[in-house]
Amino acid sequence: MNIAIIGAGYVGLSLSVLLSQSHHVSVIDIDKHKIEALTNKKIWFHDPDIELFFQTKTLDLHPTTNLEEGVKAATFVIIATPTNYDEKLNYFDTSTVELVIKQTLRVNPKATIVIKSTIPVGYVFEIRKVFKYEKIFFSPEFLREGTALHDNLYPSRIIVGDHTKEAHDFAALLLEGALNKDTPVLFMNPKEAESVKLFANTFLAMRVTFFNELDTYAEIRGLDSKSIIEGVSLDPRIGSHYNNPSFGYGGYCLPKDTKQLLANYENVPNNLIKAIVDGNRTRKEHIANMILKRQPKVVGIYRLTMKKGSENFRQSVIHDIIRILKVHDVKIIVYEPLLIDHNIEYARVINNLDDFKTKADVIVANRMDEQLADVMAKVYTRDLFHCN
Repeated sequence: MNIAIIGAGYVGLSLSVLLSQSHHVSVIDIDKHKIEALTNKKIWFHDPDIELFFQTKTLDLHPTTNLEEGVKAATFVIIATPTNYDEKLNYFDTSTVELVIKQTLRVNPKATIVIKSTIPVGYVFEIRKVFKYEKIFFSPEFLREGTALHDNLYPSRIIVGDHTKEAHDFAALLLEGALNKDTPVLFMNPKEAESVKLFANTFLAMRVTFFNELDTYAEIRGLDSKSIIEGVSLDPRIGSHYNNPSFGYGGYCLPKDTKQLLANYENVPNNLIKAIVDGNRTRKEHIANMILKRQPKVVGIYRLTMKKGSENFRQSVIHDIIRILKVHDVKIIVYEPLLIDHNIEYARVINNLDDFKTKADVIVANRMDEQLADVMAKVYTRDLFHCN
């Protein structure tokens, strides 16, 4: 089968690798550097399973920047382009999705179009009307950064927002590539599939926010936060996953998905969904206040990435904390080895770790690292369990 995947981010690329085990896959991206890297079987983010597959598997994978060439013979065109949240519109920016649909139908008017990009509830029905085309559906992804291919090989579930033959064929493709053949497969209406994605991520955000607020309480009251969390988490109904305090939830999905779900709640009674979004903002303010209480002249930010093994700066909560600190005229320096430029908008970048440690009065680390062991007296972190 010919399959085209638009967008070579971690969602699109992991799907490309999964499906190219058995099918001809064109992975298409406007970024020439990404396509050049893929042509040489290299990736620009951390995913050991993708790297292993490139080294050990025979994949029918063809990177290209030419969308027309990639989609013209495709049975399925899978869209995995970014849909960032527009704060002014209170809506995902779905312009890239619409552009791809328009270009695809011009070249291949019979293709089945599968949206993997996260979209608002009701989007599929709307876009079918816009293009007067029914063979468009949504299939949510549930992938973690750094383990995207693993999560496709061992998916928690496969969900397709349609009941057609094409929907069943697409689910069969995902299951064919997976190693766990007992994966639950659910078919549902488009709005329900769109809702699953937003509610799942908002639940995870709620859990992160809960343990962060527990930690805020313990920190202000002078209690041992780790002991409280361990005692709470031993309840099997609660468990010990997603319980390590942080500076707030961030990254590719949770901030934008929670805000989009809240926007979808317009004219619908709610307290909890709004509280989750508000709680994350309050947590960042609390972290900044605790840093300021130390009265530092120079605050050192240890890594802009917010998870171990991550290469993602986008929507990192540390940016908001830095903005709060800057209002108080605190000098900010940053240690981030992944940054090539030595200057960013709000801070000086210092890539010599020893120099960074010396210059900073307080070192702020969302996740601890053994490199900071010799300056622990300077470190401010809420990483209690030393895990993501």
